[in-house]
Amino acid sequence: MKTVSRRQFLTTSALSLAGTTLPVSAMCALSGEKQNFEQKNISGKILKNDAPRNLWKWSREADYYMDLPGGAVMCGICPHSCVLEKGDRSICRSRVNFNGKLYTLTYGNPCSVNTDPIEKKPLFHFKPASLALSIATTGCNFRCLNCQNWQISQVKPEDVRFYDLFPNQVIKKAIDEKVASIAYTYSEATTFFEYMMDTASLAKKRGISNLWISNGYINPEPLSALCEVIDAANVNLKSFNNETYQKLNGGLLEPVLNTFKTLHEKKVHFEMTTLVVPGYVDDPMMIKTMCQWIVKNLGSDHPLHFLRFFPQYKLDRLPPTPVSVLTNLRKIAMDTGIRYVYVGNVPGHEGNHTFCHHCGKLLIERKGYHIPTYNIEKNKCKFCGTLIPGVWV
Repeated sequence: MKTVSRRQFLTTSALSLAGTTLPVSAMCALSGEKQNFEQKNISGKILKNDAPRNLWKWSREADYYMDLPGGAVMCGICPHSCVLEKGDRSICRSRVNFNGKLYTLTYGNPCSVNTDPIEKKPLFHFKPASLALSIATTGCNFRCLNCQNWQISQVKPEDVRFYDLFPNQVIKKAIDEKVASIAYTYSEATTFFEYMMDTASLAKKRGISNLWISNGYINPEPLSALCEVIDAANVNLKSFNNETYQKLNGGLLEPVLNTFKTLHEKKVHFEMTTLVVPGYVDDPMMIKTMCQWIVKNLGSDHPLHFLRFFPQYKLDRLPPTPVSVLTNLRKIAMDTGIRYVYVGNVPGHEGNHTFCHHCGKLLIERKGYHIPTYNIEKNKCKFCGTLIPGVWV
């Protein structure tokens, strides 16, 4: 019997345990039945017989998967729980069943490597004005109609030009670039989980912070492991409606909410981002309900960013979000009790800046990614001494 490590929680015997319940998608796959999704569900599909004939140097056996009868495997990284027969490729396009084992094809081959201001993530309450080395491989477990990085998120790793950059090389580059953090971003970092974990573990030993920029669609056990090495996260809360998640993004709401709860419980600094897509995510009552859930389950101190939508990808005929809508949603969120609510993609808007939740004075002025005014000293408001939630320099 072969040895398993971090995937011991997904053993073959789990199938025989009384009372064990698999996701609907997994049960259908095991039984050979077709998934009965509504047409409004745009979730990706498993790619049959699409694995490469041979593995390459950027392949390694995946963490968190279960062996199934007949050489099939079930991926345990995200709630899709892809069941792959030999030769199949996962919904995220990054994982394949090769001879009865699950492999990632994105270990050490990022297709995008850049140095960014941390505010671009966006992270406004974590080491402001610092730089982050941003890396991404191909792949995503969502199919968002409004994706802004679809050229890399919606393709296979074999289909793009990439860098040969294994974890130790990422650390060397981060040191050479003199960045404060490494950001796992642009596409969906969960799909290159093993590469992210190994890189983040090395970074932590060198005093470099790790930033997880994600849609939050991840299973509890790999998330718990990730929380041991990441220092901050920005997770998209794409809406507060399950039907919208299915027809706009190709996922479900509840797993994302569970991700927020876990980050909060494990005291990882995180901020939330909601892209306000007209006709999908601009209902004031939905946003109010969302903010009430946030305050009740996560508290008032985690920053929330409302971003302005611009036409792109498959929603290129929609209009940009009216600025008045963003202003109103920000007011709703603040009236609900969230202390730090921001408006993004609107230069010059008051919602670009940080104000003390106690005295109301301007703490951080932002002009683009520049910070001309900074009034936080020793984690406190310079004017009234109130502790400001975040990680400050």
